Amino acid sequence: MSAYLNGQFLPLAEAKVSALDRGFVFGDGVYELIPVYSKKPFRLDEHLRRLQGSLDGIRLRNPHETGVWRELILRLVELQDFADQSVYIQVTRGVAPRDHAFPQGVPPTVFMFSQPLVTSTPAQKAAGVCAVSAVDNRWLRCNIKAISLLANILLRQQAVDADCAETVMLRDGFLTEGAASNIFVVKDGVLRAPPPSSLMLTGVTYDVVLELAAAHGIPHEVRAISEAEVRSADELWMTSSTKEIMAIVKLDGVPVGAGVPGPLAQRMDGLYQAFKQQVMRA
Repeated sequence: MSAYLNGQFLPLAEAKVSALDRGFVFGDGVYELIPVYSKKPFRLDEHLRRLQGSLDGIRLRNPHETGVWRELILRLVELQDFADQSVYIQVTRGVAPRDHAFPQGVPPTVFMFSQPLVTSTPAQKAAGVCAVSAVDNRWLRCNIKAISLLANILLRQQAVDADCAETVMLRDGFLTEGAASNIFVVKDGVLRAPPPSSLMLTGVTYDVVLELAAAHGIPHEVRAISEAEVRSADELWMTSSTKEIMAIVKLDGVPVGAGVPGPLAQRMDGLYQAFKQQVMRA
């Protein structure tokens, strides 16, 4: 696989950074993840705007204009020998002696690589997955895609330890998101999603689900969702570029609704697959 590092395309195995890179010693950087379908990046401009927002959030100058980013990403995509991809972009504050204060005059480190985008199979979607819940103990700026993801890793590991797929996070009695996904609730035929805020990171699939709900007359609400609503849901979903629309059929060992993927999850997945073929691959 080919990668990009500080102005050079090279084999991923040959990409090396200094041990004094602030991304390595401090986690001082941000990232972005762009799904690619049939070698076409999906909503590239929106992803680059989100990258800019993350850079602004940590007061790091964007090393490239939008047009340059676009050229670099498209070049990286073309260098891969697989069509559906997940392009990872990482920008750190660069290489400097270890000191908490921002270094002056140091160029950012820019790294990108692409790997195959592997989504859930129909059999996996038909079965659904289990999840656990946990208190969301992350920092208060979760809308910044910071590379320091240790809290998410520890929360996700709770699910792995329980042989489950995801950890549903709750803060002060309300739903935020999953450790590596967004979470939707269905009750009495109404789709509910927590609103974007500094306490969560809305993904591209989150946006698509709400757009599809609006386009196809599916009742939906974007509002704060209580823990009680999560636990009494008729359906519970996790969404991401890789999981797509995945029903959570058991939470903390208790069946969600009937304990099988519900009718709205199945309908939304059908709409999503059609959208993927007609729009994402267009």
